[in-house]
Amino acid sequence: MCGIVGYIGKQSAVPVLLEGLQRLEYRGYDSAGIAVLNDSHLQVTKRQGRLDVLRNEYETHMPKSSIGIGHTRWATHGRPCDKNAHPHQDCSGSFAVVHNGIIENYQELKRMLQFKGHVFESDTDTEIFAHLVEDLYEGDLFKAMQKAETMVEGSYAFVVITEREPGRIVAARKNSPLIVGLGDGEYFFASDIPAILPHTRGIQIIKDGEIVVLDASGPQIFDCSGPVTRDVMYVDWDAAAAEKGGYDHFMLKEIFEQPRALLDTIRPRVTTKEKTIKLDEVNIAPERLRETDRIYIVACGTAYHAGLVGKYAIEKFTRIPVEADLASEFRYRDPMLSDKSLVIVVSQSGETADTLAALRLAHEKGARVVAVTNVVGSSVAREADDVLFTWAGPEIAVASTKAYVTQLAAMYLTAGYFAQLLGSAGREEIAGLVAALEDIPEQVDRVLQRAEDLKKLAGHLAEHDNCFFIGRGMDYAVSMEGALKLKEISYIHAEAYAAGELKHGTLALIEPETPVIALCTQDHVYEKTVSNVEETIARDAYTVAVTFEGDNGISRIVDSTVCIPRTLPFLSPILSVVPLQLLAYYAAVHRGCDVDKPRNLAKSVTVE
Repeated sequence: MCGIVGYIGKQSAVPVLLEGLQRLEYRGYDSAGIAVLNDSHLQVTKRQGRLDVLRNEYETHMPKSSIGIGHTRWATHGRPCDKNAHPHQDCSGSFAVVHNGIIENYQELKRMLQFKGHVFESDTDTEIFAHLVEDLYEGDLFKAMQKAETMVEGSYAFVVITEREPGRIVAARKNSPLIVGLGDGEYFFASDIPAILPHTRGIQIIKDGEIVVLDASGPQIFDCSGPVTRDVMYVDWDAAAAEKGGYDHFMLKEIFEQPRALLDTIRPRVTTKEKTIKLDEVNIAPERLRETDRIYIVACGTAYHAGLVGKYAIEKFTRIPVEADLASEFRYRDPMLSDKSLVIVVSQSGETADTLAALRLAHEKGARVVAVTNVVGSSVAREADDVLFTWAGPEIAVASTKAYVTQLAAMYLTAGYFAQLLGSAGREEIAGLVAALEDIPEQVDRVLQRAEDLKKLAGHLAEHDNCFFIGRGMDYAVSMEGALKLKEISYIHAEAYAAGELKHGTLALIEPETPVIALCTQDHVYEKTVSNVEETIARDAYTVAVTFEGDNGISRIVDSTVCIPRTLPFLSPILSVVPLQLLAYYAAVHRGCDVDKPRNLAKSVTVE
């Protein structure tokens, strides 16, 4: 989820690129770089840190160039540092590339290029593409890009310049955003609209599988069949709205980015043909896993709720006992850690103080630590023995959404991978898990298409000061996340309960019209959950069921039903949480709350 800008025109390129990158810095903020053609010589400047560090490099010397590309990085492969910042170059230093996305087969391509004598400078997947274009170049950058694109697997927006063709910029897109801006005698590439708004409101959207050649005469767009024409779209958003992609809030934008985040997290880690899981980042030998007597999943807040789902999934697939712990409690209860323990720490930022302390305690006791985090180069990522990154991209809103669903995906991938190593699940069972995971991004997209239907229901919730979420098994874990989302951004008092516990005290709080949201997706406890919902109906609660499409049971007795696409019941948390996120969002908007920055809360909790 990086920021890309390209420019060709009459102005000095560097100030235009810096301005565009500034408007995209929310997309990537650990390093930045620019490549320009200065008298047909490629000049690359890149620095770790925020954009101001790069800007300072140009204070004393401004290159005389009117063509260039720029990038703000959010690390995926390789920790944040100068050498891993974009743009990346080839062996000859004559090609430069910026990239948004993930090259899934980069290790295979790197080995092939190294065999041919290519030498690599960085730890990134992106650098491979610069060398690949160099290797395929035969006098035409467009043709080299065409060939290179067929060899790359993954999601990407590539933008390339070369001193061998100083008047052109060539770009390619697959599953990562890319637009062309059309100004007055000047043209732009960008990964998002805000970058170009000061210069033009006319844009062309580049589609998957297309390659664009940009020169002084404007853009030429090609697909596999040849040249294509593209209508110009005129943007009437203001700059603030444009940063949010036209959404009213970052939280809503990030909710709608979940299909892409899930695809980026899942797809590189499964084999489509064999239907197996490959976690190259986790180097646990089967013998070590067999010796493991207990697994601890340690996290805070939303990440802890992902850990609860992980507990169910890992126990189901491996039959190893799993404990899910709040990091703030874990090290103070004197946990029974040893060299036979495996600790999985989950943190969006990788800097959560309590989680980091738990990691260090685990190491002191000789346990092996696997980290699940969203930030390359974070403290958690550096200190863990193994790291499974969630490719959610930067999450700006305080309330976590896309980071949470990618953490869930990581839990399922881990469970399936451990089962493969142990042989504790059959081949068909693993294949079924992989197939279902591959369907999840599209199914989440289907849930999001019903967002407008949830506004009215959210308006009803917004009129109340209390709300209860109930469920059993994995549904209970999701209920906890649903309650957290509602309370943290709408300030409605919301609590989650295991449905079977209602009669042990909580029913005393149910008054007429009190909203009760029941998750009912677990087949083995379905009838019991229905009975618990009927207990609240008998107290005149306003009941809402979240269940699978085609449900003919609970949907007949509740006041409102929210349906999700059918999947394996133990995968339902990824789908069932999405309508809960939307309900929380729309309820907060209805109540006039500051959705992206709820009171008293911070995005990364770096103190105990």
